[in-house]
Amino acid sequence: MDIRQVTPRYSVSPQIDPSDLAAIKAAGFTKVICNRPDEEIPPSHQAAAMADAAAEAGIAFEVLPLTHQTMTPDNVAQQFDMVDAAEGPVLAYCASGTRCTVIWALNQAGKQSADEILATAAKAGYMLEQLRPRLEG
Repeated sequence: MDIRQVTPRYSVSPQIDPSDLAAIKAAGFTKVICNRPDEEIPPSHQAAAMADAAAEAGIAFEVLPLTHQTMTPDNVAQQFDMVDAAEGPVLAYCASGTRCTVIWALNQAGKQSADEILATAAKAGYMLEQLRPRLEG
């Protein structure tokens, strides 16, 4: 696993394996959010299989499939409603962790400066300079 902390409450990761969920819970995460559409992955890693594995591991699991086209204000709000409802730290995953970081960055627009948002993302290993116009707008 390649878990990268964005904030103390929100971390991101590339695709996880169902067998990783027990270790994710043991690491202190209380919820996992899948941002990866099922069409991108084999059945063994699709949302239903991951939800079953999460239930077995005793960790909350939610699904919000995201693509470039579905990175809407409503989906940004929905993602962070899920984060806010969690009892502790949340891990969001997608193919590389980038989408999960982009949605965090879009959620921070207007709350932090674009420079602060981009620096936080970069510290987690995600270069999101292409978002600057949206973050400043």
